[in-house]
Amino acid sequence: MSMSPAMKIHEARGVSDMEKFFNPSSVVIFGASNAKFNLGAMICKALRDAVQYPGQVYAVNSAGDDVAGAKGCQALEDIREDIDLAVIITPASVIPGLIQKCGARGIRNVIIESSGFSEKGEEGRKLQNEIDRLARFYALRIIGPNCLGVLDIERRFCCMYGAEEIVSVLVRHPGPVSYILQSGGVAELVGERLMDDRLGVNKMVCIGNKSDVNEADLIDYFDTDHTEVICVYLENVKDGRKLMRAVKKTRKPVLVYKSGKSEAGRAAALSHTAGMAQNDAVFDGACRQAGIIRLQSIEELHALPKMFTRMPLLSGNRIAVFTTSGAFGSVGADLLAGTNLVMAEFSDETKSRLSRIPGVFNAANPVDIGPAPPEIYLEIYNILLTSGEVDGMLHLAGMWRDFVQDVMQALVGFCRRQRKPAALYAYNSMGKLLAARQEKELPVFYTAEEAVRALEVSYQQYLYLDKKEEPLWKP
Repeated sequence: MSMSPAMKIHEARGVSDMEKFFNPSSVVIFGASNAKFNLGAMICKALRDAVQYPGQVYAVNSAGDDVAGAKGCQALEDIREDIDLAVIITPASVIPGLIQKCGARGIRNVIIESSGFSEKGEEGRKLQNEIDRLARFYALRIIGPNCLGVLDIERRFCCMYGAEEIVSVLVRHPGPVSYILQSGGVAELVGERLMDDRLGVNKMVCIGNKSDVNEADLIDYFDTDHTEVICVYLENVKDGRKLMRAVKKTRKPVLVYKSGKSEAGRAAALSHTAGMAQNDAVFDGACRQAGIIRLQSIEELHALPKMFTRMPLLSGNRIAVFTTSGAFGSVGADLLAGTNLVMAEFSDETKSRLSRIPGVFNAANPVDIGPAPPEIYLEIYNILLTSGEVDGMLHLAGMWRDFVQDVMQALVGFCRRQRKPAALYAYNSMGKLLAARQEKELPVFYTAEEAVRALEVSYQQYLYLDKKEEPLWKP
């Protein structure tokens, strides 16, 4: 096949080409039918019921049947209207032909959710090479193959199958965090966790084998929209320099968890999304150079972003620990000792102000109080956050009374006014903790370790912002 004009401009396509993946006015779903457990039908139902997508949906199947509100047709040729996006979930063997039809029709954005490509060996690689060739020829942008698709809360678009229950909850709480995930399973995990923690999702993309659109393309795109925090799960990096350039350019926090550190992990990544995991030490160094916050666990993908969306950045490493238990004061000090954060040394004036408050057992750091009324909490917050020797706070408290949620909510306001963050952890009453997160949208962490880690990555992002001005490499 000779080079087409479309092929010549393929490499010049940029951020604007991402828009119709998230905000199509019309979508065709190849493979959606009324057969039992049909995945395309699940997408149609999610569009109709979970997000109430306002655009036109077409379902292509051999019978031409309507599917869950989507207008049925037997072939793409039966649709006269313009189509912005094609979602393909059919056997892999027929997909090259469908790609050719989409390209000839003028559809420029395609999501291939089917598996059976490079993750499945030599035959799968041949199929993927063919769709890659067709994509270049017609200047298509492709997400996938072997992926779960796209979710846009603000635009009310979702082509993720099997996620209707999760999405119906997330869509009621739009927010500023966007996810780029190389695994549908990780997307389901994150989505389910966020049902309990009202973080607020903007967009979520599962990129699978990423034959075309990759994490760097999407970081560039999320740098232009309402996203405030970008979270990424990777099994491999195909173009490290492109990724580093994208991260270096944005001033938004980019949090990445990458699997494949071990030999067993690298082998699993290869069979899952055909991902060849690169040398982990090299990747770690690239993260530090570009300003990527490298996460230590999958759970941090959903646990840590709220530290950036609800709190100001930590601009120094001096931390005041405030607790309602002497034991947790000691725990907090121990946890900080394992980081680049330090226990703030209080001035005589700060200690004098604290010692005059009734019920304060320890006016040094960590500050320790017993059962106390809400005004005591508020007074301590004010003293610590206005102190010149404190950059941030680690708050380890028991939710022994309902008002503790209220004073924590007031603390969030204190932090924003003083431009100093606090990481919150409640060491009892899981029911009250969940209520605080859901009803008051408090940035409360499940463990003291999570809370300390949140302060650590907040400070890391603050330091990275200074480095963003430095060149990645010498010309």
